Amino acid sequence: MMHDEKFITNSIDRSELSFNDFKSIVINDYKIAFESRQASVLGRREVLTGKAKFGIFGDGKEVPQVAMAKAFKNGDWRSGYYRDQTFAFATGISTIKEFFAQLYANPTNGADPFSGGRQMNCHFATKSINEDGSWNDLTQIKNCSSDISPTGGQMARLVGLAYASKLFRNNKELDYLKNFSVHGNEVAFGTIGNASTSEGVFFEAINAAGVLQIPMAISIWDDAYGISVPAKYQTTKEDISEVLKGFQRDSKQLGYEIYKVKGWDYPALCEVYEKAIAVCREEHVPVLIHVTELTQPQGHSTSGSHERYKSKDRLTWENEHDCILKMREWMLDSAVATEEEIAEVEKKAKIFVRNAQKEAWNEFLDSIKPEQKQVIDLVNGLVKHQPELAKIAAQLAATADAQRREVFTSARKAIRLSTKFPSPERDELLQWYKAQNTLNYERYNSKLHTDGKDAPDQIEIINAVYDDQSKMVDGREILNACFNKNFARDQRLVAFGEDLGNIGDVNQGFAGLQAKYGELRITDTGIREMTIMGQGIGLAMRGLKPIAEIQYLDYLIFALNVLSDDLASLSYRTKGIQKAPVIVRTRGHRLEGVWHSGSPISMLLGSLRGMHLCVPRNMTQAAGMYNTLFRADEPAVVIECLNGYRLKESLPNNVGEFTIPLGIAEVLESGNDITVVSYGSTLRLVQEAAEELAVMGISVEIIDPQTLLPFDKTNVCSSSLAKTNKLLIVDEDVPGGASSYILQKILEDQKGYFSLDGQPKTLTAKAHRPPFGSDGDYFSKPSVDDIIETIYGMMHDANPSKYPSIY
Repeated sequence: MMHDEKFITNSIDRSELSFNDFKSIVINDYKIAFESRQASVLGRREVLTGKAKFGIFGDGKEVPQVAMAKAFKNGDWRSGYYRDQTFAFATGISTIKEFFAQLYANPTNGADPFSGGRQMNCHFATKSINEDGSWNDLTQIKNCSSDISPTGGQMARLVGLAYASKLFRNNKELDYLKNFSVHGNEVAFGTIGNASTSEGVFFEAINAAGVLQIPMAISIWDDAYGISVPAKYQTTKEDISEVLKGFQRDSKQLGYEIYKVKGWDYPALCEVYEKAIAVCREEHVPVLIHVTELTQPQGHSTSGSHERYKSKDRLTWENEHDCILKMREWMLDSAVATEEEIAEVEKKAKIFVRNAQKEAWNEFLDSIKPEQKQVIDLVNGLVKHQPELAKIAAQLAATADAQRREVFTSARKAIRLSTKFPSPERDELLQWYKAQNTLNYERYNSKLHTDGKDAPDQIEIINAVYDDQSKMVDGREILNACFNKNFARDQRLVAFGEDLGNIGDVNQGFAGLQAKYGELRITDTGIREMTIMGQGIGLAMRGLKPIAEIQYLDYLIFALNVLSDDLASLSYRTKGIQKAPVIVRTRGHRLEGVWHSGSPISMLLGSLRGMHLCVPRNMTQAAGMYNTLFRADEPAVVIECLNGYRLKESLPNNVGEFTIPLGIAEVLESGNDITVVSYGSTLRLVQEAAEELAVMGISVEIIDPQTLLPFDKTNVCSSSLAKTNKLLIVDEDVPGGASSYILQKILEDQKGYFSLDGQPKTLTAKAHRPPFGSDGDYFSKPSVDDIIETIYGMMHDANPSKYPSIY
């Protein structure tokens, strides 16, 4: 056996390996790398000729990715960088035809199995769940979590994917989850470009993995640039593994194993990956593999040329150190293959890739051509009534490679222009268009949520039960009892966050539960909001039920990028083949000070479509929502009221079982004069104001939407407005924030506009953050006085004689 053969054949029984077997493995590796390079070259050409919109490719990284793929086993996970196409080809996660189908954004079922045509090329994902939301056996496949484009964004999720292996290995109560792990032996592979290691989320994730000691293997593809910016502007010492030397473990302290290897050295790469992943898998130690001296032959992307910013010397060096060229040289020098054998591999690879590209392009067009013909025929049918429409049909017919947009632009234009000319032919075109709208919704708009058998609206509604023995307790005790019951019921539940474990969270919702259920299930973390969210995403993708706690709502902004880019878009961007039912627990509203009293609800509403946003008014409502979410399989944010933990509430007898449906608004008080919609802490103020208003002869109907995503699915608000004809929104967010969203839902979606007899109004916080102190709160956020006088003013506007002006 050759010196290098041991590592190159790491997945083979070496005792029976002949030289011909070894040669076959090496040549196959070269073939995969060369085919991938041809896919990059051809993919770039397809973009530049206008067939595809944009492209980023993995050229220059092929050989290290082949080596990495050798260490990747069934059950392992990848959370990667958008240049990992060679790895995807080598592991069988993607075919080259599927790669091109994604480049063309083909939404036909099965064409792009990773995103259904919704993501650009090199954004891979494997099928974790079935159409009904049930899980596949994740131990039997090579798993790839859905890629995202934001640089470094994959790092947060990577922490959670690796942390799951630690829980599966160390918590024997999870052994029954046979489809998710084999004793925690799975490694989470991450990849990132050298420039993206400058991102804060990278350092946060590196630190978190070192603390947690989890089987996370991060590969850094280092080609010395970040688009046009060289390493000297990116990284201290121009070398990320030098920067991270302090993380290297030793005999006294835990940490990382750090490896450094040249990206064009095929046998060394195979050796390093076998050694590094063995340590990671067996010892549950995070490893970092810094792959240096890589190249990027086609530049960063199809949007520009790297000749603009690389020197001639650098370009010459890149040509000489191209990893495929260097592997070819090694094969010849080592007599693994002859020039003729390699040339034949290259010739066949070019033909194979070209044919795969042609098939993908033709299938993309073939999926549209029937629609193109139908529109041409239908529009031509209108010509006898309107000869001028012939031009639309002729123009569409002359478009050789028409895409769906052009087909529908033609159809809609013909429909518009024929509005005043009713005919059976127009009816036929309209009928076709409406039927296609349903299909296009499925192609381009479906699966914002998983919508499977365990969706929140499928969970049985169970009312809270009380009797004469029910105790009045602090709100925090209701939450504590709820969590206790559910952690006893479902071993998959885990919770983690700052101050959550030992002291039971800053408001005591988890008091005593770590001592009861152990540190593996209820865990303190460092101050690292992005990777707390990533921890939750990764655990949820591996079948667990995480509660990821952010101490205060204001701090959620630190993690909003992870929630928005990754979690909220997961179901949509994979077209429902992956899910992550994370419950983000936080608290907010009505505390004091600039940094602890924010209500940035409009930020969440704008960023988190794809998640549920729960805004319970008290801890009983919060517990009911948690009970629903614990049994459901979709992600949510729950915002508890900061000033409610010590307010007395009645403890339900079935505190761990009763459920509250999401999206069902509740009428808290009936009234006839005005509808007031509010949520969270301000509801108590509205109720207090209503008492004084009643003395003044004003009857207020108070509605709590309970959740903002979804909002009032049964139109309780518009039904109330039909009775009162007046509407006020009371909200702690900034002017025009969440209140605008609520108005749009009621007036537009629910058609409440038609019930108004006066101007609808919003009463919100001021535009600035609240200053410290009770006075600052009073003059910055809606007060009882503000609510009373706003409602009275609206009644004055409607009937000045009955309600004379206060001021």
